[in-house]
Amino acid sequence: MIAAAAVVVMPILSKTKRRVAAGIGSAAMHADSKQADFCAYLSAIVLGGLLLNALFGWWWADPVAGLVMVPIIGKEGIDGIRGKASCDQCGCP
Repeated sequence: MIAAAAVVVMPILSKTKRRVAAGIGSAAMHADSKQADFCAYLSAIVLGGLLLNALFGWWWADPVAGLVMVPIIGKEGIDGIRGKASCDQCGCP
């Protein structure tokens, strides 16, 4: 239920944060909007795994969904450690 709500709410939140970031000229708020996008992607992966398990009885779908997340989360973590901006000079205010 929470994953389904996040898939709907997080893109709206991200878009709103980007609009506010542009309005106040905040690079931090813009970066936070990217994190909301990231949360939506992860929630969609979780929801997909759970639905495949629930609808088709594919017990392995949820663990596979978790494994799909590993490189995504790993890249975000490495970028964070390296201090790489999430917007990559793409016009952040």
